[in-house]
Amino acid sequence: MSDQNASSGKFSGKLPPGTQAAARAVWDSLSPADRRAVQDLIEAFPSQSNMVKLLLRLATNNVRMAFGQKHKVAIVGPTNVGKSTLYNQFISEKNERAEVSPLPGTTRTNQQGDAGLFSVIDTPGADAVGEVGDQERETALAAAAGADFLIIMFDSIQGIKRTELELYDQLAGLNKPYVVVMNKIDLVRRETAQVIEGAAKALRLEPDQVIPITAKTGEGIDDILVAVAVTEPGMVAALGQALPKYRWQLAWRSIVSAASASAVIALTPLPVIDFIPLTATQSVMVLSIARIYNYEVTLARARELVATFGMGFLGRTIFQQLSKLGGVPGWVLSAAVASSTTIAMGYAASVWFDTGERLSNEALKTLTSSLTNRLVEALRGIGKRKPSKETLQETIEKSLDEIPLPPDPSDLETPDHE
Repeated sequence: MSDQNASSGKFSGKLPPGTQAAARAVWDSLSPADRRAVQDLIEAFPSQSNMVKLLLRLATNNVRMAFGQKHKVAIVGPTNVGKSTLYNQFISEKNERAEVSPLPGTTRTNQQGDAGLFSVIDTPGADAVGEVGDQERETALAAAAGADFLIIMFDSIQGIKRTELELYDQLAGLNKPYVVVMNKIDLVRRETAQVIEGAAKALRLEPDQVIPITAKTGEGIDDILVAVAVTEPGMVAALGQALPKYRWQLAWRSIVSAASASAVIALTPLPVIDFIPLTATQSVMVLSIARIYNYEVTLARARELVATFGMGFLGRTIFQQLSKLGGVPGWVLSAAVASSTTIAMGYAASVWFDTGERLSNEALKTLTSSLTNRLVEALRGIGKRKPSKETLQETIEKSLDEIPLPPDPSDLETPDHE
């Protein structure tokens, strides 16, 4: 498994031995190009739960028409370890959420919901005793037997006792791909290493093969999702296809935020813009976009890129051209130009980090001029007097929501570049 470890080290060590074999089969079926795409996907995978959900949603759009029956993922484990809470992190529709309670036995039956790329099943505690407990146990084990992948969950506080070990052996004996997670790790933060080592030893696994999570906040669900995906070629392909769009959506959020801040900077008595703070705003934006595209740059390097693209000179040129037309308040022009040049700089940076190509000066000028004209019309609607910073930012952000986004950088063709 050396090739897989070298190319996808983030997840390979987190899979139990049997599941590693399933992942290896998927890996061996991929072409060299697809393997590189998977490697890029794993390295750029988000850790925040809301970003994971965004990627899931985008990937769902890619896979919905291409595949038939969805992969079934069952969350199985003892009573009251947080299975329903994790289930709720995955599902996409609020009306499919499971009831969550600190009381043991809240979940009495299996509940299946749509997690986008796959169907996820919440199950009752599989360690209960008594007549009702036996029924719930059989219900949970039936879901596990019918699933394509198991998330075997334990509680960091309770640890692995004899009953948990017996349950684990029974679930592992189903010969399904699975991952082991220890929930509520936030409650034992200082003892995380000891808790994981103890659980791994009891389960006869390596510590790296037990994933610490906090289902309540979504911490760790990125590792779970990767583990699920790498055992199913369709999911790997869908996630890989969704990655460019995911990155561009995150970059666009950063660009919009910087553009509205740039408009506020432009509310100064200077002829066009206070170039120094605007450069600082654009540099921070470029730095955040670099991180989204998994590209390492320093703030100093980000400033160099801003200077290289010459957006300050372009902004002044456009301002002078439009000011000759008259009839537009100076603050409107300043704010529109500051915002549009920031957007163009953000887009140029996204293209740079995504493709390694530089947008031509003509393409930057066309994009900036078009955005400036649109923003001028939007800002003129406020009135002739300067608005408050809050009103200006709100107007800019609303206008950008209504303006068609520039194309995803990954969709651009080389001839469009300089």
